[in-house]
Amino acid sequence: MKIDFTGKKAIVCGGSRGIGKSIALGFAACGGDVSICARDVTTLEETRAEIARHGHKAHAASADLARGDSVRGYVKDAIAALGGVDFLVNNASAFGSSDDDKGWTSSLAVDMLSIVHATQEALPALRQSQGSVVNISSIAALHPAGRQPPYGAIKAAVIHYTTTQAAMYAKDRIRVNCIAPGSIEFPGGLWDRRKMENPALYNGTLNSIPFGRMGLPEEVANVALFLASPLAAWVTGQTIAVAGAQGL
Repeated sequence: MKIDFTGKKAIVCGGSRGIGKSIALGFAACGGDVSICARDVTTLEETRAEIARHGHKAHAASADLARGDSVRGYVKDAIAALGGVDFLVNNASAFGSSDDDKGWTSSLAVDMLSIVHATQEALPALRQSQGSVVNISSIAALHPAGRQPPYGAIKAAVIHYTTTQAAMYAKDRIRVNCIAPGSIEFPGGLWDRRKMENPALYNGTLNSIPFGRMGLPEEVANVALFLASPLAAWVTGQTIAVAGAQGL
C-alpha cells in the first residue's frame, strides 16, 4: 500500500539536515505540505528548496528550540502558513554529553522541553485534524553509556513522556509514538565527524552493530512516515528502535 499524504500538513522541528530532513523530504514526496525549523538559516533554506521541488507547500523558519517562546512562536507560524497540522515531528537534539550544568541544561531544553512546548502549541490544531506526533529518542535511552550521561537520561525521559502523551491524547484521537534510532551516519553528522575526529570510537561502535554498518536517515524516516500514516492507525504510545540490532 502506497502512503499518500496529499492535503496533509507536517511540521518537523529540527528538519534541515539528517533524520529530520529525510522525514521532511519523505513527507513531501508522498504529497504533503511541510514546515521545518532549525537555527542555521543557510542550511534551512537549502532544505526548504529541496522540499519545494516536490511541488507542494514548503515553509521554513529559523528557531532556537532551546527557548520555549521560540518553539511556540515557530509552531504557531507554521500552522498559519500550512493552514493546520496533521503530523508533528519532534526531532531536535543538543547532543549533550558533558556531565555538567551545560550538558544537562542543553539536553533538557532542546531534547525534552521543546517537545513539551511544540506539542502544547500544536494541540488545538492536532485535535482538529486528529493527527499524530512522533518524538525522536535514541537507543542511548535503553543502553546507558558513561560518556554521555545527560543524553541517555533525557532521551529515556522522551520515551516515558511519549507514553504519557499517548494516554492523555487518546481521547482526542491523537496518536503519539517514538522512534529510537541507533547510530545514524550522514555527511556532516555526528558519526561522520567522529569518523575523522575519533576513529577508535567510530570503529568500535561500527563493530558493535550486527548488521555491520551505520544506519541511514532515510531508514528512520520510513518508520516515521509509517507511524504518521493510516497504516499505523491503531498504534500509539510505542517506541520503535531503528538500529540494525545495535545494542541487542
